[in-house]
Amino acid sequence: LVDPPAASRCFVRPSSRAVAGPTPPVCAGSATQPVAMAADIPPSQTIYVNNLNEKIKKPQLKKALYSVFSQFGKIVEIVACRGLKLRGQAWVCFDSVEAATNAMAKMQGFPFYDKPMRIAFSKSKSDLVAKRDGTFVQREKRKREEQHPPPPAAAAAAAEEPTPMAMDDAPAPPAVEANMVPSSIIFAQNLPPDCNEMMLSVLFKTYTGFSEVRMVPGGKGLAFIEFADEITAGTALAGLQGFKLTPTQNLALSYAKS
Repeated sequence: LVDPPAASRCFVRPSSRAVAGPTPPVCAGSATQPVAMAADIPPSQTIYVNNLNEKIKKPQLKKALYSVFSQFGKIVEIVACRGLKLRGQAWVCFDSVEAATNAMAKMQGFPFYDKPMRIAFSKSKSDLVAKRDGTFVQREKRKREEQHPPPPAAAAAAAEEPTPMAMDDAPAPPAVEANMVPSSIIFAQNLPPDCNEMMLSVLFKTYTGFSEVRMVPGGKGLAFIEFADEITAGTALAGLQGFKLTPTQNLALSYAKS
């Protein structure tokens, strides 16, 4: 799967079966196939996620999806297009079929930005997976695109932009002064600059006893996450300590000081 540059337009053939896991979007000029029923699609490394909140901007959506799904295994790529017909949809490619299967089973119907996710296996392989197993076939470019290449400025910007959500091993989180006295409130550090309350809520609400997230006003990369009691807070802290919130930043958690 390759996230198309801004100058390209993505499309898939419209279908009324939204949960069937259609072929991932491709750039204009590539063939599309009819969508099969979910039961007919064999397990694969890529899952198709739809019924996503269409108001969430693409960069934020990708980061939130990474935060939620990376707990199940290494993510190779996340694809989401800006096209009108593709809003509310995304494709998440894992490093293994087992990770993708586990993610689909555990996150089916999970409330993501106030909407339950609908998940199925993708109908076709990710381009990255196809290149690994030697089955990748280069798609032909549409003549219209060849005759009208993107402006130099747009092409340069696309070249400088890294492959969207290409997942490499993140460095270990920096050493922090951790408070080991149990508390019902977790203190989070080393958060990305654009991390917000909603993103953290989506991540921590997977743990029993979650209550709320409070971002520190004016604090850079700091937040408090409150749970029902010390036991549930401890379970969440142990499970998410060092969690890769982005490919380059890990969560640094400790108990809040009373």
